[in-house]
Amino acid sequence: MLQNQQLPHDHVPVSSGNIGVLLVNLGTPQSPEPKDVKRYLAEFLSDRRVIEIPPIAWQPILRGIILNTRPKKSAKAYAKVWTDEGSPLAVITRKQAENLQQLIGDAAQISYAMRYGEPSIPSQIEALQKSGCDRILIAPLYPQYSAATTATVVDKVGEALGKMRWQPSIRTLPPYYDNPAHIDALAADLSRQIHALPFAPEVLVLSFHGMPQRTLELGDPYHCHCRKTARLLTEKLAGMEGLPPMRIETSFQSRFGPAQWLEPATDTTLEREASKGTRKLAIAAPGFSADCVETLEELAIEGRDIFMEAGGEDYAVLSCLNTSDAGMDMLEKLTRTELAGWI
Repeated sequence: MLQNQQLPHDHVPVSSGNIGVLLVNLGTPQSPEPKDVKRYLAEFLSDRRVIEIPPIAWQPILRGIILNTRPKKSAKAYAKVWTDEGSPLAVITRKQAENLQQLIGDAAQISYAMRYGEPSIPSQIEALQKSGCDRILIAPLYPQYSAATTATVVDKVGEALGKMRWQPSIRTLPPYYDNPAHIDALAADLSRQIHALPFAPEVLVLSFHGMPQRTLELGDPYHCHCRKTARLLTEKLAGMEGLPPMRIETSFQSRFGPAQWLEPATDTTLEREASKGTRKLAIAAPGFSADCVETLEELAIEGRDIFMEAGGEDYAVLSCLNTSDAGMDMLEKLTRTELAGWI
């Protein structure tokens, strides 16, 4: 930018010199209506990072069967958790961005986007650039790396940049599955919630989103990242005073389709625990940065039914980090680390 000089009369107005941070989460339909859920699923399930089947074979199945049956079922699940403000995932992610803005102050402009749905990654990058951000940190809010999550965010960023004449400089937040700030935040927030329960859990289940077994065999590190998060968190919780003597188990939820998925599955884990005598159980989802339909409906409603019907008595779903003090402190630490040299 020219300083202390008069710009030519035909100079295009330019705003630059600012720093942006774009928090990105998976996405959500615009409403719990089947038509909006169908639109969302069509985008999500057409991503070749998510469904690694050749389009010539997959698209007829998707268009001919899945998008004509699944939206109604998924819409019912979304309707159970929808709030007056909208989708829980979108609301929480927006509030995380607002809270982080307060913590970061004027050093950077904080925004948020959804990989699928609105606000989109391209629209938010464009908005940040128009507000003068020529350096942008992209922060996928996935602690554990997977091609189907972190990589597809980076793909979409690249797609957006490919259409821009004047590109901002880009950094990407690395996976933080074993970052001490993440483990400390999880341990502090989960212990706080466990202390507040009206019962002492005998078992704590750490439920991560599932992936097809084939992703592990192809070299995706997601399974290993989940296991390391679980191990480090288990060790951290074991050293904290006042917690009940819980056994901690790891499982994977949200199976889809006939393929073999990572095991053990969360639903079968809940049923097995109750069947073998566990009566008091808590479950947490340390792979999710914000509560969403997978935690608020799949774990809190479906999971409860499975556990209770198999003989369980007390069941609690612990909230994700969301906008908790521990969660926001972690986000601030991660963000400041990655902005080093820029701010």
